[in-house]
Amino acid sequence: MSEIDQLVEKLTDEGEKFTRFFSELAPEQWTLQIYTEGETWTLRDVLAHFVTAERGLLKLFEQICAGGSGVAEDFSVDRYNAAQQHKAKDLSSAELLVQYQQVRADSIRWVSGLKEEALEIKGRHPFLGETTLREMIKLLYIHNQTHYRDIKNAMK
Repeated sequence: MSEIDQLVEKLTDEGEKFTRFFSELAPEQWTLQIYTEGETWTLRDVLAHFVTAERGLLKLFEQICAGGSGVAEDFSVDRYNAAQQHKAKDLSSAELLVQYQQVRADSIRWVSGLKEEALEIKGRHPFLGETTLREMIKLLYIHNQTHYRDIKNAMK
């Protein structure tokens, strides 16, 4: 199995796992507070973050593959996340889940179309700094898994 196929499989499996998880939540669970330091994020806000972060990262990956350098050195993840939360504030959890499925499908389609050598392209990632596209793609699913761990802890 090629490395591209492995990345696609991970993105697919993780996307299906989170679709199931979010689909099975009871209405009252969406307001469970997951993060309380700084901006308070509910479970619904975490799903909004999954959507907006992946959408932004996919655009970044495309820019880097087209010869761009990635995010600016002074890019603020916190400012970006706050702005994206504001933009998504009026979306329902059902709408966010549909958007999550769409952006994950877009990511899978995009990664599927890569050539193996593209994984070596370097650019500046908002969290990782200067790194390869390979590591940026891996962070798509590692990022969500990290938040999922926090969600599970908050649900105990």
